[in-house]
Amino acid sequence: MTDTPGDIQRILGIMARLRDPQRGCPWDLEQDFASIAAYTIDEAYEVADAIDRGDLPGLCDELGDLLLQVVFHAQMAQEQGAFGFGDVVDAISDKMIRRHPHIFGDAAAGDAEAVLRNWDAIKRDERAAAGDTDTSALAGIARGLPEWQRAVKLQARAARVGFDWPGPAPVIDKLHEEIEEVRVEFDAVAADPDDAAAQDRLEEELGDLLFVAANLARHAKVDVGAALRRANHKFERRFRAMEAIADADGQALAGQSLDAQDGYWNRAKQAERTP
Repeated sequence: MTDTPGDIQRILGIMARLRDPQRGCPWDLEQDFASIAAYTIDEAYEVADAIDRGDLPGLCDELGDLLLQVVFHAQMAQEQGAFGFGDVVDAISDKMIRRHPHIFGDAAAGDAEAVLRNWDAIKRDERAAAGDTDTSALAGIARGLPEWQRAVKLQARAARVGFDWPGPAPVIDKLHEEIEEVRVEFDAVAADPDDAAAQDRLEEELGDLLFVAANLARHAKVDVGAALRRANHKFERRFRAMEAIADADGQALAGQSLDAQDGYWNRAKQAERTP
């Protein structure tokens, strides 16, 4: 195990105390890698949310929460004699130096695309050295990623060997094609709701539609997660405004007809446009 300098020792000491078998926190002592993994993912999204909102004080707080997840995992690993926090720091430091030979070595990389090519080549060498025999251009893309993120990574890797649409126009055409295929399968399911094969085809076609939509975002150089978070925020903002408008009218939004609710939606949209 390696020592870690500076203020990080404080949080390491706190976590060690929380996990102390005799004097620790009952909740923290019950946790394991699997139970904490979900919190780790949640905290990463909280970081992204703070960035989206431009909330730097909030970002500082959320980064601390994310760091706590790393400390928690490292503490549990140290208890098992596997590795400690210092080993995590050393491993990522070594990796960053190894994967940036154009900075810390003699390699050349004139632009960001060249850096990515070098990065991928180094990762392939690392996997080969570890005994991984998968030589596909798609090798190493984690299966635990959110599927929208994995879709973009698969598409980007394929694009690096030339398998890509030449621009957004054919992707938009493909999107329309996929929408029509989804429509056909919706009709099939509506005709026979008990047809399991039709339901399976509908799921497949919806997956194709979402995959193409992710590809379109990639061509637009738009982060799919950021775009979807923005859409979620907008929907939540407008829906809450609908509720407030209905309440001001002395009405409950629930139970009203869809036409009436749509009217409140349009009023909420109009209120956003009004200076």
